[in-house]
Amino acid sequence: MAHKKVNLPQKTCPVCQRPFTWRKKWEKDWEQVIYCSEKCRRGKGKVDEV
Repeated sequence: MAHKKVNLPQKTCPVCQRPFTWRKKWEKDWEQVIYCSEKCRRGKGKVDEV
């Protein structure tokens, strides 16, 4: 049986300004998740120009 991934919470990454969706690995600490990826977390001091 396939799972439908609808109505999952989203946040916007402050570095790349892209929306990212809740993941199972973030289940216990979703409130503390700020960045969409490890790359954005490491580059939090510099904002990329698009």
